[in-house]
Amino acid sequence: MVEIIISIAAIILLTVLIVKKYNTTIALLFCGIILLAAAVILGHPVLDTEASTGFVLLDIFKNIETAFLSQLGNIGLTLMTLMGYSTYMTYIGANDKTVQVMLKPLGKIKSKYILVPIIFILGNLLSLVVPSASSLGVLLMATLFPILTRVGMSPLTAAGIIATTATIMPTPLGADNVIAAETFGMTILDYVGKHAAISIPSILLMAIAHYVWQKYCDKKDEAKGTSFKTELKGLREDLPPMLYALLPVLPLILVIVINLGFPSLEVGLVTITFISLIVTIICEAFRRKNIAKVTQDVQEFFKGMGTGLASVVSIMVAATVFVNGLKALGIVDMLMESANGLKGAGIIMMLAFSGITFIIGLISGNGLSVFYATVGLIPSVAAAAGVSPAMIALPMQMIANLVRSISPVAAVIVIVASSTGATPVQLVKRTSVPVVIGIISCLVLSFVLLF
Repeated sequence: MVEIIISIAAIILLTVLIVKKYNTTIALLFCGIILLAAAVILGHPVLDTEASTGFVLLDIFKNIETAFLSQLGNIGLTLMTLMGYSTYMTYIGANDKTVQVMLKPLGKIKSKYILVPIIFILGNLLSLVVPSASSLGVLLMATLFPILTRVGMSPLTAAGIIATTATIMPTPLGADNVIAAETFGMTILDYVGKHAAISIPSILLMAIAHYVWQKYCDKKDEAKGTSFKTELKGLREDLPPMLYALLPVLPLILVIVINLGFPSLEVGLVTITFISLIVTIICEAFRRKNIAKVTQDVQEFFKGMGTGLASVVSIMVAATVFVNGLKALGIVDMLMESANGLKGAGIIMMLAFSGITFIIGLISGNGLSVFYATVGLIPSVAAAAGVSPAMIALPMQMIANLVRSISPVAAVIVIVASSTGATPVQLVKRTSVPVVIGIISCLVLSFVLLF
């Protein structure tokens, strides 16, 4: 009973810290150390005998070391190289070129409401190139927003679409997908395939919901005469040649080609990313004709890897320490015993994990922190409940991404709202119905397809 009380208190403390905008990594690490310290005090081992330092208090900090060593392996390196590649693509202008190419045909479409679902789906496709919701929001507000308003679309409708673009697009390059696949012992394409079976129909439903909801909201807002002033910058002027539009999605193309065309080859994402990097460096050498400058620019790739370590891998390490604390107190074993043999345990666990993610994500604007903190628990819980880990993880993961677009404090909402002159609450009104439709769709499809 004492272990349960301590664990609940630590989870509440973690929630409060995240909601109050404390650094997620430090909050997870701090609460994890509290749990490990409590386990030591109560006489529970926090490390296996062979891994122990020989002094239980030092084992708490050895636990952090082992977490770093485990996460800096395949998963951590994969995420760091992908983020490094994305950073390099932004630096050389390839991401902007991809956006320019994809947005160019839009100027020929004159019906503003026909554009609503088209833009939403196109924006989700662009999230494959720019996975950060806030970064994509800034880019689309600078490039797409003026086009949409010129064809007569209301600023709030355009902003509502843009704020919901980086959500649940299935991609083998997504950090959350990479982590989940590795944790569950699945290939990345197998996991993304399950993801796509749920997310693609949900995205289509959200596109339809956007069309109906934005049209309804525009009619209601017409009488108010609300206007918004925007001061937005366009694309950079020194854009590279057309060929560069393919470079940001080259790793994705290679993943699909190698896995479907040459299944006997064992080529991981890290290898594929470095192949893409070399191709890009060769293209840059021909374009700039200055090898020394090109080699200096490649440093941006490694800076991006460092950003990946600081922003994602560090959270994974801290989440591992937190989960290890729960394991040391026996909470994971208790959870498994409770789920084992319980009728409908899989559905209960799916709704519980998804519900916690939704609440914390709505309040804090960052639902993925909950996913990263608990993904390590899911295989054991799913096994005890007799369901696939994907049944619990996928709706939780998708809700973590979707709820961001209805949180008034989320970075993407604040950025897009401030760019239009609207308030976050006004923008959330425009995103709420499509996002809720997406959440319900993800839950229902997860149950139907994976239970």
